[in-house]
Amino acid sequence: MTDELTHLDDAGNVHMVDVGEKAVTARRAVAEATVRMDESTRNRLFTGDLPKGDAVATVRIAAIQGAKETSSLVPLCHPIFVESLTVEVEPVAVGATITVTATVTAKTGVEMEAMTGAAVGAVALYDMIKGIDRGAVIHSIRLLEKSGGRSGVWRRE
Repeated sequence: MTDELTHLDDAGNVHMVDVGEKAVTARRAVAEATVRMDESTRNRLFTGDLPKGDAVATVRIAAIQGAKETSSLVPLCHPIFVESLTVEVEPVAVGATITVTATVTAKTGVEMEAMTGAAVGAVALYDMIKGIDRGAVIHSIRLLEKSGGRSGVWRRE
């Protein structure tokens, strides 16, 4: 089993994976978080009518900041120089989705940065709407796709 769990050594101890011999490749990851909220809250969010101001801009900044801080937050994550981050905040039937796309040219992937960005964006969104909708729920945070590196392309079906 430890062969499949790359963050465990042969004795089962947690360690940071050695990426020294891996090839530098272009890597990309897309992750999303969904925040469930009342319909009236969703409408106010996307018309810019919230007491705390422009929530969508705040969520974008929070997601970018979160993605850039990933290696400080996730213990075994390598620090990488993220080359680009895009954040989309869009209405959906249950509320809003935050989609983060991250790219890097490196020896290790950028999935954790995309997922952390989406997660931090979702928490920031909750903070922006909690005054009018305390029942809002961060419903899911998930990787949608990744490309680059030895394992190639993966997409959620």
